[in-house]
Amino acid sequence: MSQKLLLSAEDLRIILFRLACQLKETHGDFSKTIIVGLQPRGVRLAERLLHILQHHYKAADLKLSQLDITFFRDDFRRNHKLLNANVNDMEVGVENKRIVLIDDVLYTGRSIRAALTAIDSYGRPEEVQLLTLIDRRFSRHLPIQPDFCGRQVDAIQNERVVVCWQEEDNEDAVYLVNK
Repeated sequence: MSQKLLLSAEDLRIILFRLACQLKETHGDFSKTIIVGLQPRGVRLAERLLHILQHHYKAADLKLSQLDITFFRDDFRRNHKLLNANVNDMEVGVENKRIVLIDDVLYTGRSIRAALTAIDSYGRPEEVQLLTLIDRRFSRHLPIQPDFCGRQVDAIQNERVVVCWQEEDNEDAVYLVNK
């Protein structure tokens, strides 16, 4: 197994600030916006972006929710191992709100389709946008594209994009790993 560094800690920091700035420009005061991190890895990205928005862009009234899509995926019954659900923290109603779904890597689009189905359980949002740190643009199975994207990566099927966070992995970095 080999790995190639795609983004260093400094690259990641720059991208996070750019994404936070784009969110601020698009959503203004965030009064009608709910930021929804997809469990498990999208939540860390969402938390990082919220920190930047609050401390560097002085955004207030930010709402962060955590959405578990485990049982909304179209492949969960095909998995031979027992699945464990993640935390689902959707305490804010989505009716007539602007939702920003956040995930670390957009690959086939199936996770986002599952998230859209899961969001329907909480009401009908006015608008849903997608923010991803990494877009594996040539791997899509569904016609889903990000509204906000940190970096596009061309990876072949036997390669995996691994996002590392200081809090969990002892470093901030993104790697392309051969399976």
